[in-house]
Amino acid sequence: MKVTLRYFDDCPGWRVTDERLTIALQQLGASAEIAYEEVDTPEKAESLGFRGSPTVLVDGRDPFWDASLGVGLSCRLYHTGDGVEGSPSVAQLVAALRRP
Repeated sequence: MKVTLRYFDDCPGWRVTDERLTIALQQLGASAEIAYEEVDTPEKAESLGFRGSPTVLVDGRDPFWDASLGVGLSCRLYHTGDGVEGSPSVAQLVAALRRP
């Protein structure tokens, strides 16, 4: 399994996602490493179809894909069991990592 965390540095949610991804991988007993991909220009965001920071990719697929999100350098929000947050919850990440 390949896990990529796409982010832009001005968005604090990516650091929370990084921590939660590490916990989720530990809970699953998975040995996948997290690859970090900084999106630092509008042009790069456009070329990647970047729908906000943080974006988690599992084997190249965004398990939280939302076509209504615009492409660009913005902070992405997630609907979790605790409300709207700047990161998916650990439980959401575990579920995303389990999907084939």
